[in-house]
Amino acid sequence: MKLHVNVDHVATLREARGTPYPDPVEAARLAIRGGADGITMHLREDRRHIKDRDLEAVKATIDVPLNMEMAATDEMIAIALRVRPAVSTLVPERREEQTTERGLFADGRSDGVTAETVRALKDGGVRVSLFVDPVEEILERASRVGADRVELHTGAYCLAGGGERERLLGEILRAVEIAAALGMAVAAGHGLAYDNVAPIARLRGIEELSIGHAIVGRAVFVGMEQAVREMKSLIA
Repeated sequence: MKLHVNVDHVATLREARGTPYPDPVEAARLAIRGGADGITMHLREDRRHIKDRDLEAVKATIDVPLNMEMAATDEMIAIALRVRPAVSTLVPERREEQTTERGLFADGRSDGVTAETVRALKDGGVRVSLFVDPVEEILERASRVGADRVELHTGAYCLAGGGERERLLGEILRAVEIAAALGMAVAAGHGLAYDNVAPIARLRGIEELSIGHAIVGRAVFVGMEQAVREMKSLIA
């Protein structure tokens, strides 16, 4: 199972003081040295952490796949078609939220994602992933709009405990099976940390985990390379 390291919160720390450091580009390099199989960056509409120049610099620097998380807006689609990440993961986005709060299509919403949106990215050579809750009808909708892949939202699982966590783990496993039957690859992420990643990593059919905040938090104490190595060891 591959690990994509999200370096957004290195930029969050930088923006807290408006300094040139810490540099998410350097963080990406160190993450790769620690064993990261790819780098994820969320270019939000309000540019609260990652900036356009960060995305462009990482794309020009790394030799592993770049996953650009983004809202399904004309502006972001144009940037993705210019930068050409290996994957664009479309996510719902609200200015008020601290982090992404839900998957796409929740409560019947469109979130700007249509077959035309997906086709525009795919025609530009960008693989399209949709960040979704592990719900059958939502997975079917993702398939209908032409997604290559889904990233299953693991937030509820990470927040739960005991029997509820086991139940949600079962829902995620079922979602993996449904997505595979629909011809979509599967990733997972959101809230995954050192104390909860192992059960998710044991689920067959997930090709990749996207983890950021926990790794950056651990890196404060042990450095980025070591933080990534520790996560890779737990996943293995």
